[in-house]
This record gives sequence, C-alpha cells and structure tokens, in this order.
Amino acid sequence: MTEYDTLKAEGLNEFTEKRSRFIGTAVPVHTQEEAAAFIARVKKQYWDAKHTVSAYVLRSGEQHCSDDGEPQGTAGVPALNVLLKSGVTDAAVTVTRYFGGILLGTGGLVRAYTHGVSLALEAAGIVCMKPCLMLQVHCPYNQYGKVAALLQEHGAAVDETSFAEKVTLQFHMESGNLPKLENALADATAGGVKPKILGETFFPMEVSAEQKQK
Repeated sequence: MTEYDTLKAEGLNEFTEKRSRFIGTAVPVHTQEEAAAFIARVKKQYWDAKHTVSAYVLRSGEQHCSDDGEPQGTAGVPALNVLLKSGVTDAAVTVTRYFGGILLGTGGLVRAYTHGVSLALEAAGIVCMKPCLMLQVHCPYNQYGKVAALLQEHGAAVDETSFAEKVTLQFHMESGNLPKLENALADATAGGVKPKILGETFFPMEVSAEQKQK
C-alpha cells in the first residue's frame, strides 16, 4: 500500500471574469461511476449554464476531461492539467460557466478554467492518505491512562474506546512506529499489554502549505 494525496471534502468557489460567472466544484471520488454521477449532479444543479467543463483523475489510472462545448483544448485539458500538477488523485472537478456576453478568447478561457479548478481544489483541501495498521489493545483500568498516553506519544490515533471487564482501545498508526510502541507498552505493563493487528487501511492526514509547495 502506497500513500497518495486526494481531496479532503467537496469544495466550491466562484469568480467573475468579464461578466462570465465561473463556479468551480471539486470532490473526492473512487470510481468512474462516482465521477460521472458527480458531473451529472452538477450539470443538473446548474442546468441553465452555458458550459460545465469537467475532469477527473483516478488512482486506478483513468483520466477524463471534457470541454462541454467550449473551443477544443481551452477548458477540459487545462482543468485536467491543474489536477495532475496538484498531485491529487481519486478527484473530480467541474467548472460551470454562465456566459456574460463578452468573449474571452482562447487564452482567456484557458486562464479562467485553470483558475476555476485551482479555487475549487483550495476549497476542498488536500489530505495525504497514509497506509496504516488498525490495532487493538486490552488493559486493566489502572493501566488505562498510561496506555493511552503511550499510544499518543508514539503517533497512534485512537478510533474507539470501550469499557467492560477491561478497557479496549482500537487505534491506527503507521506501521513503522509499531515496534517502538510494542517495546514501550511491554516496559510499562511488564509485558501485560500487547497490540493485536486487526488489518490495514488508509487514513487521511492533512497536507500543510509547506508540503504542498514541495
């Protein structure tokens, strides 16, 4: 499993250029069907708009772009290029245009659709999906505080805590941190608390402005 960047949530932003209104929308998707459904939803929402340009990139390798009636190469390809340059995947974008009566020209259209996608991505936010182990530990009540502190200290995020005969904590963390956590728990509990691996999946971590620039 390899980490990848994607969108945090659906994002929307808009701007006006020479009386044309541009509405950019970006959303995380996982399949071509999800991307197509998103594009159809936006077109239905803005049914009276002149154009709804779209693009998407999937982790499985599929890419798509559509000019939706704009001159060839002035809208869909620039939108796709912004997605590719951003490094995100499993992501779809649309830029809807309400024509304002003034022609923008080829260069103006490229700049407008590029800007629309950039605004939408910024509104959606970017997260890094990290491959993480899902784990579980059981501990006596008198060790709960110590165990919870060690999990936090070693980069684990607790997803669920239940209280019965013992305390059960389900958590996730990057696999590289597990050996040190195992040693710390063994030292703190005389070997009484051992993490059990439940599986592996992706968990989101927000990408900082500094990381985006790298």
